[in-house]
Amino acid sequence: MQHKHLWVAVSGLLLSSSTVFADTAGPNGMSGAMSQLVLLGGFFAIFYFFILRPQNKRAKAHRDLLAQLSKGDEVTTNGGILGKVTRVADDFLLLMVAEGVEIRVQKQAVAHVMPKGTFKSV
Repeated sequence: MQHKHLWVAVSGLLLSSSTVFADTAGPNGMSGAMSQLVLLGGFFAIFYFFILRPQNKRAKAHRDLLAQLSKGDEVTTNGGILGKVTRVADDFLLLMVAEGVEIRVQKQAVAHVMPKGTFKSV
């Protein structure tokens, strides 16, 4: 029962605020619509510059990293495995994780290329 009264109060506020905004419109009646468009454009700009653009930059950097992988590179995978690349195929790599132990992983699983000598120092 209490929710019904709350709904009536909220809908009354919304209706009264819409009439207030309609009264403040300029002589051609476009200021309300223009302010909403500017607000929507501002939200899109914030979304683009804080979410989409950095995500695209990270994805491009990862694609470039995968394209430049070659035999002898020392890499870590998303699972935390450190290994040396012994063979590169289209979608898979062969990683030497210990002397005489090689595993096959997808290229997409490579997270970072480590500096040379990291594999021996660990």
